[in-house]
Amino acid sequence: MKARRVIILILSSVLVGGIAGGYLALIRGIPSIDELKHYHAVPGTKIFADDDILIGELKAEKGIFVPFKNIPRHMTQALIAVEDSRFFKHKGIDYIAIARAVVKDIIHVSLKEGGSTLTQQLAKVVFLTSEKTLTRKLKEAALAFKIEKSLTKQEILELYLNKVYFGHGAYGVEMAARTYFGKSARQLSLAESSLIAGLVKAPSTYSPFNDLSRAKERQYTVLNRMVEEGYITARERETAYTQPLYLSSLRRGAEANGYFIEYVRKYAEDTYGEEMVYKTGLKIYTTLNRAMQLSAVNAMQNGLREVDKRRGWRGVLENKKDTDFEKELKTRDIATSVVNNPGDMYTGLVLKVTADEATIKTRGMIGKLSVKDALWAAKVMNKSGSTKMLKNFSLTQILHPGDVIRVSIKSIQNKKVTLALEQEPELEGALVALEPYSGFVRAMVGGYDFSRSDFNRATMARRQPGSAFKPIIYAAAMDHGFTPASVIIDEPVTYPGGPKGEWKPENYDHIHYGPTRLREALTYSRNVVTVRLVDAMGIDSLLSFARTVGVTGDMPRNLSIALGSFSITPLEMASVYNVFASSGMKSRPITIKYITDIKGRVLETNEPEPAQCISPQTAFLITSMMEDVVKYGTGWQAKALGRPVAAKTGTTNDYKDAWFVGYTTNLVAAVWVGFDNARTLGSQETGGRAAAPIWTSFMSGAAKEEPEEFASPEGIVSMNIDPKTGLLSQDDFAVKEYFKESTQPKQYTPVPTIWEIRDPSKFKFD
Repeated sequence: MKARRVIILILSSVLVGGIAGGYLALIRGIPSIDELKHYHAVPGTKIFADDDILIGELKAEKGIFVPFKNIPRHMTQALIAVEDSRFFKHKGIDYIAIARAVVKDIIHVSLKEGGSTLTQQLAKVVFLTSEKTLTRKLKEAALAFKIEKSLTKQEILELYLNKVYFGHGAYGVEMAARTYFGKSARQLSLAESSLIAGLVKAPSTYSPFNDLSRAKERQYTVLNRMVEEGYITARERETAYTQPLYLSSLRRGAEANGYFIEYVRKYAEDTYGEEMVYKTGLKIYTTLNRAMQLSAVNAMQNGLREVDKRRGWRGVLENKKDTDFEKELKTRDIATSVVNNPGDMYTGLVLKVTADEATIKTRGMIGKLSVKDALWAAKVMNKSGSTKMLKNFSLTQILHPGDVIRVSIKSIQNKKVTLALEQEPELEGALVALEPYSGFVRAMVGGYDFSRSDFNRATMARRQPGSAFKPIIYAAAMDHGFTPASVIIDEPVTYPGGPKGEWKPENYDHIHYGPTRLREALTYSRNVVTVRLVDAMGIDSLLSFARTVGVTGDMPRNLSIALGSFSITPLEMASVYNVFASSGMKSRPITIKYITDIKGRVLETNEPEPAQCISPQTAFLITSMMEDVVKYGTGWQAKALGRPVAAKTGTTNDYKDAWFVGYTTNLVAAVWVGFDNARTLGSQETGGRAAAPIWTSFMSGAAKEEPEEFASPEGIVSMNIDPKTGLLSQDDFAVKEYFKESTQPKQYTPVPTIWEIRDPSKFKFD
């Protein structure tokens, strides 16, 4: 008996020692919570637009810290009710919740249920990972005990609400309030607070931007829990649930400025280092114009969607076969979102379909989709990329009840919601806008959606410019003895090179036009004339000129350069065109005006320093020629702007790249459209068709000043010339042409004799 007691004592000691040792080993790896107890927000870097409005922050800690006193009581009550109703009763661990979770875990034979308190969740958010392992759970529990001993319940709530993730890049309740409702956390109503509190469990699943119906269901769950916990009455629950939710547009938030802010961030980190950027309170004042940026984002997204629609309908997102359609039709949500931007896309659930109309629930509203607002989907694309046209198109050919699709809201009139069929485009694009002379970057969009891809195609994607390079060629020609009236014969020509040993450049339409003035050749983007012009001028002369106006990348030293057979970024292309818009002065692109430290001391300033690199006369001549590209040629889409525009289209082989680059007197913009993997955009998707509408839409929203004509500098003369010969003319068919002084033609087109009129072959000109 005595021996047995000794053995039991020894085993008990070993067990207790093992547990104690294990606990000590476990807590040894737990970080100190002193930093939580003495927490204060680390000042990051604030980024301002050109009107000194805050547009972004660079911080080591994500989110915008807001003190507990500025968080509405119903926000904390909603969070506690739905996430941890016994928060004020436990000491970090809720054993009742754990027991309930264990039962569910046993039923599911896995770690399905967490049973975590808010304190445990805070420990995980601050110190641990999200992995579901026993070790992590034990550490979480140990940390929760330590946090509860060191902090008050109010301090725990304050930290939690400032650190938890609410979806769409929103960390903390302040960012959540701004992201979802465009307001500060202190202004949140009960309805808004209950929706935000419901996001904690699964931000993507319950996001009102992704699925408002599901978000509303979750909101009701939160409100119901608040009633059960005695925070609100049943009447207050119903009032809050039926209250309209004025959701903000994601495009108007940080995502609209994402590419620009990321560009500034990389510069700041490279220049000042991460420590200084994220912890010292810098202020960066930029050149971004918020109105222009929003116009750029809207133009890019809408434009890419239109190009994508022409490629064909790729089908529904999914089908919810278990949907109770009658219930969905009866239970439309009264609380809907105000449509800030009619172009925004939303997820919709198809409830009923006929040949001519579909009934769709989106953002809690029941809307109607007419067949005329889905006609583009008659062209169907399969997974291999091939397409077919549906005959006698009807909505029942592409939609079925339970289908989940993308729609936009066309209008809401007398509670009647009209929808249009949409799909998220696969292709990408870029837009960058500069102010002439200063080089200030006023807008920058590097893709369809920054949250989808943060790769900035405006500054990093090097793509072939195609014919968008031609203005540089023709401007170089103006500096090398040619004039807009110079004539080059557009006829078949062969050069050595190419895969078959010879190269025969062709015009886009495969037609040759004979004697062609350079103005006409640029207007209609004639390839053969351009190649012959480069040959006559000399490749070295062209390369030297291109470097002068700002082309920095590798360029081929052969005649293929005439067709833009090299790579360039949209920012670089805009900078080159800016030389023409700035009367021949080159300015480096500027995104940051100045930077100050936390005490207001200026660390860096960037003043415009335009320098003359080509003559004002050459810049004016090429501007005048590009005006005709818009008036009569491939850039005709930009005529819709209703003001003087100089621009050029660009299209590469197999329609892989589409460009439109141009300017008014006060703004330069370059637009590129294409696939990241250089796939074809589709037949006939030229720069004029794919990129020009985006450029025109952007400029319509950005160019608010009174229209101005491009001013002619000193040293320019105008003469009436014969459009066929480029020589002087006095007859009724003469056209006005500009020349640099002393380069205008001195001869008149000879008047044919009666015999030459009868036999035109005898009439020749030099």
